[in-house]
Amino acid sequence: MKNGFVALPGGFGTMDELSEALTLIQTNKIAQYPIIFVGKEYWKGLIDWWMEKVLPEGYISPDDKHLFKVVDTADEVVKIIDEFYSKYTLKPNF
Repeated sequence: MKNGFVALPGGFGTMDELSEALTLIQTNKIAQYPIIFVGKEYWKGLIDWWMEKVLPEGYISPDDKHLFKVVDTADEVVKIIDEFYSKYTLKPNF
């Protein structure tokens, strides 16, 4: 089974769930899995704020930029999830 967190444009509930998923992976409370934001233009302001304000203040680390991807299409979402699991899925060695 392939899991991922796909964040579509939304409101406070979406932000709450998104923050929880990022925090749990950032703090190693759960295993890493793909977190994908859909809608580059929609998420741009939030991501710019993280990179321009939150990161320089030291509230997130430079490595945290790699916790998520931002795309515009469903095909891109599927590609990211497939690529992630092609690297991290156990496979028989025979």
